[in-house]
Amino acid sequence: MDGTIDFSMGLSEGVAWPWPIAVYLFFAGISGGALTCAMVIRFYKNQTENTPFYKAAAVISFVTISLGMLCLVLDLTNPLFFWRILVFYNFNSVMSIGVLALSVYIPLTAVISLLALEDEIRSVPVLKILVPIIEKLKAVRKPAEVIVLILALSVCAYTGFLISALIRFPIINTSVLPALFIASGLSAGAAAAKMAAVSIFKGDLHSSDMKLLHGAEWPIMFAEIMFLFMIATSLLTGNAGAQSAFAAFHSGVWANVFWLGVVGVGFVGPILLNFATSKSFSHSAKAFYVSGLCSVSGMMCLRLFILYAGQHFAI
Repeated sequence: MDGTIDFSMGLSEGVAWPWPIAVYLFFAGISGGALTCAMVIRFYKNQTENTPFYKAAAVISFVTISLGMLCLVLDLTNPLFFWRILVFYNFNSVMSIGVLALSVYIPLTAVISLLALEDEIRSVPVLKILVPIIEKLKAVRKPAEVIVLILALSVCAYTGFLISALIRFPIINTSVLPALFIASGLSAGAAAAKMAAVSIFKGDLHSSDMKLLHGAEWPIMFAEIMFLFMIATSLLTGNAGAQSAFAAFHSGVWANVFWLGVVGVGFVGPILLNFATSKSFSHSAKAFYVSGLCSVSGMMCLRLFILYAGQHFAI
């Protein structure tokens, strides 16, 4: 034994990319997507206040990326030696580059969360020890927000680059995957942050931020559909191995996950709920939460489909 870390075992039971990786892809997409949406709105509207959506996106981003990293650590053969990933870098490796980006991204999400929750922190006596730290962090807030926006998008894309390196799997080994993961991350991340903004931070269901996000939902969803169509078309018109992998879309359990979970829940669900919503506020609120849950659930089904169907249909 040379002490190196084997990234393919741990909880994997011999599978190259097992369920903890799917959960990590899910959490990383939520984190990057939520924070990207919050920062884009903040810069677009020149906001200076901590809006409910900004607060929700900051907290969700930090919590989900932390949970995602926990999944990665648990999947290592020797989880207690995870620190080696942070010390030894190989810049020819997509994983090493991603770990380096995450090493900056995670602390920055913590900084953004502290700044976003300033009022809440000041209102809790035991947390007032953090106030001096927050005051000092305000001096670097603007550059921190710019950097974290770039890294949030990078985290979404990185998850696609990470698994697309598996060249034996036609469904996974595609240049479209990072773009698909960015689009789905934006959709699900925005949905999760919107629900948290309204339920936890008492945001207005019909605020200008919500209306702006609602208007962006449809082009993002259209982009997701187009990226999936591109993947399916490239398989159908590709070589024999690619055509064989196309079976994942029409046969077996993973075809059910795709059509029922990704298409039915993730795409059709929010569309139907949007057109079925009446002018009643209570009905609108219920549809808002159900639609948000559909987007988040559909994104998880997409990650599972890509990862597991992709590995089951190898060349």
